[in-house]
Amino acid sequence: MKLMINNTIVEIKTDESLYDLLKRLGMITGNLSSDPIAAKLAGRVFTLNYIPERHKDVNERESIRRAVTASGGVIKLLTYHDHAGRECYVRTAQFILFLALRRLYPTARAKMNCTVGSGVYIKVTGTEDFSVDALRKEVDAIVREDFLLQRRRITTAEAINYFENTAQYDKARLLSYREHETFDIYENGDYADYFYGELAPSTGYLRSYAILPAMHGFIFVFPDVKDPDTVASYREMPNFFGVYAEGTRWGELMHCETVADLNELCEKGGIRELVRVNEALHEKRFAEISDMISDRGARVVLLAGPSSSGKTTSANRLATQLRVHGKTPILMSLDDYYIDRDKIAPGPDGTVDLEHINTIDTELFRTQLRTLLTGGEVELPSFNFKKGRREYTGKTLSLGRDSVIIVEGLHGLNPMLLPEDVNPSLIFRMYVSPLLPLNLDDHNRIATSSLRLLRRTVRDFETRGASVQKTLSMWESVRRGEEQWIFPFQEHADVIFNSSTLYELSVLKKHIYPLLEAIGPHEDCYDQVRGMVKFLNYVREADIDDEIPPTSIVREFIGGNTFYRKET
Repeated sequence: MKLMINNTIVEIKTDESLYDLLKRLGMITGNLSSDPIAAKLAGRVFTLNYIPERHKDVNERESIRRAVTASGGVIKLLTYHDHAGRECYVRTAQFILFLALRRLYPTARAKMNCTVGSGVYIKVTGTEDFSVDALRKEVDAIVREDFLLQRRRITTAEAINYFENTAQYDKARLLSYREHETFDIYENGDYADYFYGELAPSTGYLRSYAILPAMHGFIFVFPDVKDPDTVASYREMPNFFGVYAEGTRWGELMHCETVADLNELCEKGGIRELVRVNEALHEKRFAEISDMISDRGARVVLLAGPSSSGKTTSANRLATQLRVHGKTPILMSLDDYYIDRDKIAPGPDGTVDLEHINTIDTELFRTQLRTLLTGGEVELPSFNFKKGRREYTGKTLSLGRDSVIIVEGLHGLNPMLLPEDVNPSLIFRMYVSPLLPLNLDDHNRIATSSLRLLRRTVRDFETRGASVQKTLSMWESVRRGEEQWIFPFQEHADVIFNSSTLYELSVLKKHIYPLLEAIGPHEDCYDQVRGMVKFLNYVREADIDDEIPPTSIVREFIGGNTFYRKET
């Protein structure tokens, strides 16, 4: 059979896997920066252990042949530089880590917790003798074994029985909500697990990593994105970690730590109480933050956060709480300080990076901020997005005795926005992000970025008329901008607000699932959609929109947020 791999026609033998083909062609060199990790055919990501052509028909392989046919034999190889390739590497690391922990501490419970910068925190309980050094040695040994990572299909009932017998009740409970009769597992010896997506072809691919000690567990550090053959630099983030830990504690208190817990609340009628408690927690936190601002005597709040974190609603709810203190909040947007589009120089690739700090007129912002804080008056700009240029409409601003400016924007925490001579006590920095503490199961977390993408897809469709395809096509660029211009400054915030709610997945599913099901294999975003559908399949819908307050952050995405309603 002839295939076109990365624009080169090659001949693959019957019963030969893509991995064996690539080794035969000398394309596996041992360098993570260049070695393929997975393959993409007809919009879907496949493991390199897949066999495009077999002598004997096997039902579970039929989809592979269909994919080869659908792609016309055209295959794109994915490396660590591709987002999908990095996800395969992450899942491979998870399998190896949990296998090592099972070998060393058979009765321990290990749980994926949260991403911390370039690493992920994994909590280990149920053992008194956990050792990071021992874990490193066992992981190294598994990597040296370099055994193939192949899936085996069993019935869902068999999978539930296995996980119950091995005391992995979190997985057994999750699978009880699975509607398909079969389930795929990866296994080694008597250990079996699954990570809801493809893995690298073998354990030997785990070439760049570090394992660092942490309280009640460890931090696993991934390769550097730009130079995958080296381990990424890691810095501790105590503020970020503390906020996530607080969310985890609330999940424990409300008995909602996993999707199975959420589903039970939906089925047994406890979901409405969960909404009320979540919203009360948010209101309490906004009140506490307004207390901090007022006690300090701050005149400016710089509010930043990644896409779909709920910045606009957070700014409005904070403004409401500041009014309780007798303050006069003034809402401003950094978007109004954009430089005219025709004045932005394109990058080396000829495109304009609209996420770059240089698209903001930081000098104008600094000048106006200094003027306002020293008692002067400024004329505020307004950016006309249709025309792509900044305009002035005669709107002026000066601060009264009780005025507090709330400036919302992507670059809100960037130090380039502040005048050098500003009194630090006058500035309050706030970072907003939905740090969802809800897991699928102990070994599979729901990434914050996944929740944000669900939010953005629903919002853009419901309120901006944007298709799912358009939103997903922009997401990788959005994520690159966040990595460069938001995340490096999040730990500098005076306060980090967790804008997630434990109930929202059950609400968002109702809005987004029909849109995702309409995406076919011919679409470029098909694999992204399949990944979203995979975990949403385990989530029970909840028809509780009437319980969600009109000022809720969730309303920013599903509609009905009264902060957007114009007064008459």
